[in-house]
Amino acid sequence: MAKHNSEYFMREAIRLSIENVNSGNGGPFAAVIVKEGKIIATGVNEVTSSKDPTAHAEVVAIRNACKSLNSYQLDGCEIYCSCEPCPMCLGAIYWSRASRIYFANTKEDAAAIDFDDNFIYKEIDRSHADRKVETIQLLRDEALAAFEKWKTSPLKKLY
Repeated sequence: MAKHNSEYFMREAIRLSIENVNSGNGGPFAAVIVKEGKIIATGVNEVTSSKDPTAHAEVVAIRNACKSLNSYQLDGCEIYCSCEPCPMCLGAIYWSRASRIYFANTKEDAAAIDFDDNFIYKEIDRSHADRKVETIQLLRDEALAAFEKWKTSPLKKLY
């Protein structure tokens, strides 16, 4: 198993991000997931080519890594991102249980080229009534039935 240092893996993420720009398949973002000193998955931004707004490099890499490990968690994995993760990707990284995040470009660097996620960070802290996307709660009492079933289900797997 090949062991490399952190700069090696970050350079691979940067290389993939530049390659993605050159290919025209998506934005200038890439991610590399490493376990025990070995790259187990990569991902590049595929938003425009896949017509999927969630196909950010980190999410693509997480999906690929989970398939590779046959797991829904990335315990013991590190993720190398060519840019500081956006709120969606940061959430996905936390849900994946990766142990460490490395990043190169900052969210301010991304904003300077018109990838400004700051409005999402602000929206998260707003009340439902004050968000730019109208947010309306419906049928909570009915929906709680699924949560009640989950609490006692012998089939549940905690994650």
